[in-house]
Amino acid sequence: MGNIVELSNITQRFGEKEVLKGVSLTVQSGEIVGLLGPSGAGKTTLIKIVTGQLLATEGKVRVDSTSREIGMMMDTLGLYERLSCYDNLKLFAKIYHIPDDRIDEVLQKVGLSEAKKRPVDKLSKGMRGRLALARAIMHEPKILFLDEPTSGLDPTTTNQIHELILEEQTKGMTIFLTTHNMAEAEKLCQHVALLHEGNIVEYGEPKEICRKYNHQKKLQIRLYDGKYLEIANNKGAAEIVQDYLAQELIETIHSTEPNLETVFMELTGSGLE
Repeated sequence: MGNIVELSNITQRFGEKEVLKGVSLTVQSGEIVGLLGPSGAGKTTLIKIVTGQLLATEGKVRVDSTSREIGMMMDTLGLYERLSCYDNLKLFAKIYHIPDDRIDEVLQKVGLSEAKKRPVDKLSKGMRGRLALARAIMHEPKILFLDEPTSGLDPTTTNQIHELILEEQTKGMTIFLTTHNMAEAEKLCQHVALLHEGNIVEYGEPKEICRKYNHQKKLQIRLYDGKYLEIANNKGAAEIVQDYLAQELIETIHSTEPNLETVFMELTGSGLE
């Protein structure tokens, strides 16, 4: 797989404020890449630069696709409040010369078939999010940009959107995801970039990043009698664990590598919210 997005030394200033500070990043075709950081870290600004909505102050951007091969679901959904779900998508279909039968197909995919005639201003936040995602994927783009796609949604709706994202990836779509939800990033992304105050402070596979910052290197064991043990994760642990297992005393056992939230806090001194 080749690189479908290449960013080199992207800097963005608004007046005297430097929002992005020399960001470099590559995205391979067919992968989900997460840009992980708190509000104000520069995630949305970077997306706007990559999608051509904003011209970078400095740096180079290469995107191996045309504007018609890009799908976007931004935090401002841009839906027409008085139009129905169907008519919102029909307007978009006309612009992209998409057959009308694709509208019903996409509405079914996002679970909005029964709401197709309902005006957007009568939809819940979760339904609006699914409609915005339907619009973003209906022309089957080469690259899909999702800016905080599940922000503020309930767990059920969030899981439905996650399933749709993964389904589109299996078809070969490249997905660029911005989020401050580390669990979402760990679940969906092959690679994540941790963005803090306009800088990428760490990049890699989510689990590999967590292993890299596993300073404790311990095993946490909970026994059925309620006792909690923490032992060094080394050769000496094998005999101890084997003994407990032989006696069928272990209820749970975990290694102590941190999650992405903990890594981010270690690197920046602040959380992702």
